[in-house]
Parts: sequence; C-alpha cells; structure tokens
Amino acid sequence: MKIAQLAVLGVAVVAAGGAFIVANNIANTEPEVITVTENGPKIELEEVLVASRSIGLGTSLKPEMVEWVKWPKEGLSEGFITRSTAPDGLNIEEDPAIARSQFFIGEPIRESKLVRSDKGYMSAILPSGQQAIATSISTATSAGGFILPNDRVDVIMNRQDGNGKFVTETILENVRVLAIDQTIEEQDGEAVVVGSTATLQLAPKQAKILTVAQQLADRLTLALRSLEDSGDEQTKGAEHLLSGEEGSKQPISIIKFGSKSEVEVGAANANANTN
Repeated sequence: MKIAQLAVLGVAVVAAGGAFIVANNIANTEPEVITVTENGPKIELEEVLVASRSIGLGTSLKPEMVEWVKWPKEGLSEGFITRSTAPDGLNIEEDPAIARSQFFIGEPIRESKLVRSDKGYMSAILPSGQQAIATSISTATSAGGFILPNDRVDVIMNRQDGNGKFVTETILENVRVLAIDQTIEEQDGEAVVVGSTATLQLAPKQAKILTVAQQLADRLTLALRSLEDSGDEQTKGAEHLLSGEEGSKQPISIIKFGSKSEVEVGAANANANTN
C-alpha cells in the first residue's frame, strides 16, 4: 500500500473516532432547562373562621366545631369572622352560641346565623313578642306527614254547631312551624318527619285563638302552604273566637218568643239591657 493511501486511511480513522467521541458526549449531555418565572399579582390571604364539621340547627357550638382557614382577602364577604378582627374567634366559652340555621363543612361562620344564649334553642330563636305553642297532629291532619320545621301552614278547625252541622273554618293563616315533636330540622336529608305534636310560632292573641279552638274543635288540621304563599307577612287569626277580647264580635244564638236569631256579642248585650 502506498504511503498516500495509508495517510488518507489514517485521517479517516481519526475523523471517525473524533465524530464518535463528539456524538457520545452530546448523547450523554443533559439538555439545559430554562426556567421562565412570571411575576404575577400576589394573593393576600386572611384567616377566616369556618365550620370544621356539619353543624345542625339548634346546636350549641363547641370549640372543636370550628377552625381557622386561609381565605383570599378579595373573597371575603361581610359578616365573616376573621383572625385580624376577632383573634378569639367566637369566644364561646364566655359567650355561648347556638346555630339558628345549619352550617356545612368549610362554610364561614357568621354572627347573623347564631343566637348568643346559654338557654334553650327554642326560647332563643323566638322573635320578641312571639310565643311557641304546641298542638296535637297526626299523619291525617298534617299533610300526610310532609310538614317540616320552618314550613308555613294554615290551621283549620272542624266542629259542630248548635244544629249538629259541621262547620269548617281557617282560624290561623301563614303560621310558622317551629318543630315537629322534638325535631327542629330535617335529619339526614329525610323530607318526611311524622310526629304527634307540632310547635307553632304565634303572637299572644293568636295563641289564645288556638287554645280556644282546641276546646271547640273535633279536630284541628294543618294545611301546608306553597312556598310562593309562605312569605314573612303577619300571621292572621280568627279573633272572633275570643269573645272576651275587646273589639271582638262573637255571634251567638238568641231564642225569643220561639224565634231563633244570631247576633254579635255587643248587640246581644245591648238587647239584654233594653229588655
């Protein structure tokens, strides 16, 4: 072999070896990672008091039922209890609180949904000037058992008059149901609470109307009102049942010379004074 050919072959071998070494180094070299950091807006956080478990209506709150969680400041709503404004949280050890409505897990605690009292729930939730009065019910007299606490109902009285005829009259309208037996809210999602006693929210005079009706009636029936008709307007009552109340007009029967007529109480008294 000529010297020139040997030289060319040697150069080719060296070039191939160099190429192999370069390729091997490239294959074993990790690619450079370029990290791009965007400076976005910083989210400011605040600690908010939330329910750490489901809290039922009428439940007396305990410290273990609530916890602090971080919450975006932009998402804070009026009424939230924050660490910056209330470092002691609810302070329920010194000022007991009762849930006036249900709290779900993670729901922020609001003072507007609490009753500050160490007394029973029923007396705490009753508005000023209102009373709680119970009446007997059954499945047949309570819309088949589908009436739940916080529903609105009409109270219907069924009785016999002096002639033995049955008279049906709505004695109370748009009455709030506070409880069915000892149940003051739905339990485990059940939509039916069948009980024997309904506790109603009434004004003092309306409570008297119900008491009179319980004595007069063969049966009292609760008629469930539609949500469309269940606003917060004032409860109406059949005040004519309260014959002793000033301004009431209770019709009574008068038999005179074999003739029977019905007159109002005030008129009857006037007739009696003139005869």
